[in-house]
Amino acid sequence: MLPAALAARAAGRALLVPRANAEEASLASGLVVYAADHLLEVAAHFNGATPLQPYVAQGLLRQTLPYPDLADVQGQQAAKRGLLVAAAGAHNLLFSGPPGTGKTLLASRLPGLLPPLDEQEALEVAAIHSVASHSPLAHWPQRPFRQPHHSASGPALVGGGSRPQPGEITLAHQGVLFLDELPEFDRKVLEVLREPLESGQIVIARARDKVRFPARFQLVAAMNPCPCGYLGDPGGRCHCSPDQIQRYRSKLSGPLLDRIDLHLTVAREATALNAPPQAGQSSAEAAAQVAQARQLQLARQGCANAFLDLAGLRSHCQLQAEDQRWLEHACERLGLSLRAAHRLLKVARTLADLEQAPRIGRQHLAEALQYRPGSQA
Repeated sequence: MLPAALAARAAGRALLVPRANAEEASLASGLVVYAADHLLEVAAHFNGATPLQPYVAQGLLRQTLPYPDLADVQGQQAAKRGLLVAAAGAHNLLFSGPPGTGKTLLASRLPGLLPPLDEQEALEVAAIHSVASHSPLAHWPQRPFRQPHHSASGPALVGGGSRPQPGEITLAHQGVLFLDELPEFDRKVLEVLREPLESGQIVIARARDKVRFPARFQLVAAMNPCPCGYLGDPGGRCHCSPDQIQRYRSKLSGPLLDRIDLHLTVAREATALNAPPQAGQSSAEAAAQVAQARQLQLARQGCANAFLDLAGLRSHCQLQAEDQRWLEHACERLGLSLRAAHRLLKVARTLADLEQAPRIGRQHLAEALQYRPGSQA
């Protein structure tokens, strides 16, 4: 219904709909909506006997649910810092660590750190969910948080069907796509993510035509370090062989990992039973920092740092000559691809923005480098 309402508004027309759909149609602000309960009312309206009055939106769909608070996650300060950086620059993020360390808890806090959707973004999200017949649209102004199971098929994740329907990556448009147990997904399914991670859209080809769906999502993924999950555990609980570990990790291709900006290890932390909760940064406090950094980015380049193209990198991520040489040496030592180096620069720009710094400094490059896999070696 909402896509039809948006088309009617763009054409300068009014829209007559069943009363059950009137509230959804009224999301297209500025559109004159008429609501009818049955065809007799429609006939009476058009023959002038009993004209319908324009529908007045009740606002029933403009309600939001509170997000879980970052302060509820105890410890894991390094992971929380990475989550803040990811939110500030719209960067993709991968958590790696043993079971029970809070990877899923952390991922679920990300939507609460992100800036609210503007009207156009909210309408895009609502229109997508309307096409997918997801109802009710009770919380349409909120950013989506999608968490498909690792058994999800390719069409379920990217979309498809004889009459192409949006998949999870499109349902996560302008929001967060959380892939838990990342290596458990089919490798072919994961490889399809490479296109939308770069372009923000997915093209589904069929025999007769092609369908293009928006898919500008922020990827957050989580994985164990090995099949059993306990590699590196101080208690020596891991019994995976080197071959098993290699096969497990090889399910994730280099090009896919290159497209993930922040790689964070979430280690197990010693905690006492019934320990009093520690006061930490709340989601509201973190969101204020994120909003300030995003405002800088929008004023400077019109988009979040994660979406900078090559020209934007050259314009807004310039380094001093000494820092440039230092970064080139670090990238060579770690064997980083050019794509990974560019993403590292974008993260460094975000770190500078969080400090309101006009230029990227060595300290920003050093922290950004820590978020690349293998940088601690």
